[in-house]
Amino acid sequence: MMFTSIHPYNQSIIAEYPAIDAVTLEQRLESASRAFEAWRTTSFSHRADLLRRVASALRANKDTLARLITMEMGKILAESAAEIEKCALCCDFYAEHGEDYLRSEVLTSLNPPDALRSKVCFEPLGAIFAIMPWNYPFWQVFRFAAPSLMAGNVALLKHAPNVMGCALAIELLFREAEAPNGVFQTLLVDIDVVERIIAHDAVQGVTLTGSEYTGSSVAALAGKHIKRTVLELGGSDPLIVLADADLERAASVAVQSRMQNAGQSCIASKRFLVESAVYDEFVHILTQKIADLKQGNPFDADTTTGSMARKDLAEKLHDQVEATVTAGGKLLVGGERHEANFQPALLVDVPHASPAFSEETFGPLAAVVRVASDDEAVLMANKTRYGLGASVWTRDVERGERLAQRINAGAVFVNALVKSSLQLPFGGIKKSGYGRELSHYGMKEFMNAKTIVVGA
Repeated sequence: MMFTSIHPYNQSIIAEYPAIDAVTLEQRLESASRAFEAWRTTSFSHRADLLRRVASALRANKDTLARLITMEMGKILAESAAEIEKCALCCDFYAEHGEDYLRSEVLTSLNPPDALRSKVCFEPLGAIFAIMPWNYPFWQVFRFAAPSLMAGNVALLKHAPNVMGCALAIELLFREAEAPNGVFQTLLVDIDVVERIIAHDAVQGVTLTGSEYTGSSVAALAGKHIKRTVLELGGSDPLIVLADADLERAASVAVQSRMQNAGQSCIASKRFLVESAVYDEFVHILTQKIADLKQGNPFDADTTTGSMARKDLAEKLHDQVEATVTAGGKLLVGGERHEANFQPALLVDVPHASPAFSEETFGPLAAVVRVASDDEAVLMANKTRYGLGASVWTRDVERGERLAQRINAGAVFVNALVKSSLQLPFGGIKKSGYGRELSHYGMKEFMNAKTIVVGA
């Protein structure tokens, strides 16, 4: 089997990569098993040195790696370069904070009455198998790999079929940074061998970023083989604009959130819920800002919106737009499609039963809905099977925080862009998945919280 890498902008074939065979896969899994037994015994400082070398390599090769990202999945070059820098920051962050995050917790006042002392220590589990998507082909990998390796686990990566060049480039970065054999491995495999990998004794955790359907399937396999999982799935994030908001600022961030990465982000604001008193004015501002975007060749400096990653994804988004218009929504800007190139679009007066409201729209499409009050805004925000992120825009910060507490999501930002940060736990609820990445919460997902008690 061959994996074909295609440049989304013009559909040219970049490269083809052969899948590994069954014998090679078994060798890789056994290598991970051996590597873990050695890597788990290394010091935090030793692991931190590896991450710092990788961070340095990422920065030294930023231009080349950014071009690879843009070639394989179509985002503009500036966004690709920013992604590489964020990966380097992630390596530096866990190199600096990982040891403190995993420091043993000595119990004092909460000791059992018959114990002289007790503590909880955090120990690595084994190989963590990551099934990663194409939309952030480096960042998605590093936000699992950096904390996992710093914690003493080892990493196995199954990347999306259209970004295998990125997958191999990441493995090469670790190898050239002198990572021991088997500590980080890219597996060029298809979905038919995923269960075999999960079932292997070396694999003790599975992390997946992807669709709701894929997450459900992988969770079932992991449950069958009693392996820990973290799932970061889809989102249909609401952005609430109240009547007292700074409309210009809210609209600017709304466009940034929705249109960056050609709209292909789980935590992009996808449904704009705008209070009636400012609905028309907000739509007017939004219309102009989206009309000013330039979709085109992602290597051109004046392009603001690159291609979508695949032609079939652009086709699906186009179908969602047409179905929403048929249901009563109005298309004010954009929506034209040529292969994987999709003009940034704005839908207004979006019905609640339409795809643009009820489904995840994974591309450069903003959907605006009118709401009459705070209560209706919260009701509409929660009227989704997803629960990843949300934002509230108001000049009354306390009002914004009160609303944030009522919204069902893994993270709610008041007057700020929803984004993942190294210092904060990241993840969702409902059909957006479970478990957390990043911060000390995410780092401990694939650790054994071992209790040690010394009797009195």
